Amino acid sequence: MPLKVLVADDDALIRDSLKLLLELEDDFEVCGVAKDGREAFALCQENQLDLVLMDILMPVMDGVLGTRLIKEHFPAVRVVILTTFKDDAYIREALKNGAEGYILKSQPSDSIMESLRAVAKGNVVLERDVGLSLPAMLKENRKESLADFELTPREAEILALVGQGLTNREIAARLYLSEGTVRNYVTGLLEKLGLRDRTQLAIFYLQHS
Repeated sequence: MPLKVLVADDDALIRDSLKLLLELEDDFEVCGVAKDGREAFALCQENQLDLVLMDILMPVMDGVLGTRLIKEHFPAVRVVILTTFKDDAYIREALKNGAEGYILKSQPSDSIMESLRAVAKGNVVLERDVGLSLPAMLKENRKESLADFELTPREAEILALVGQGLTNREIAARLYLSEGTVRNYVTGLLEKLGLRDRTQLAIFYLQHS
């Protein structure tokens, strides 16, 4: 079954181009397009979506607030920020509000498609330069080390692998555990650390490792 995708961008040419590119792929189905975050949220209310491809700077409601609304009301919908802006503040706010990916429009179209597929499988995807700068960008917020949270060795190991972007299945294969056991560990980590989702776990690891 194809992934149901929404494209949100205030530039009509980019919206239409992304829609066309996605529709050329057998595993994507574009269920709508939006020109701002408010329209994107409204379309999430009307459609059962898997992915939202969201621009950052848009009138009426930007991509950061749009992401926040979507993740608060539809936590299963995965949001990927696609933008021309590689700005620390935008990256930090987008990820803090639940975005599972932050990629740049300068990427080749096939790379964008692969990023969407990776996010749909449960990975957190960051454009290479964004990924390299993220630990330094978050360092200012780091107040405690992982040792302060009394994680078991196995919990710390799984947290590190989540932070590296591995899915539950990939972690299970790496550690010779069942996928259900890994899922239970991830749920336990979310409860212990007071976090909402897998993206926040990955950011937590980068902040405190």
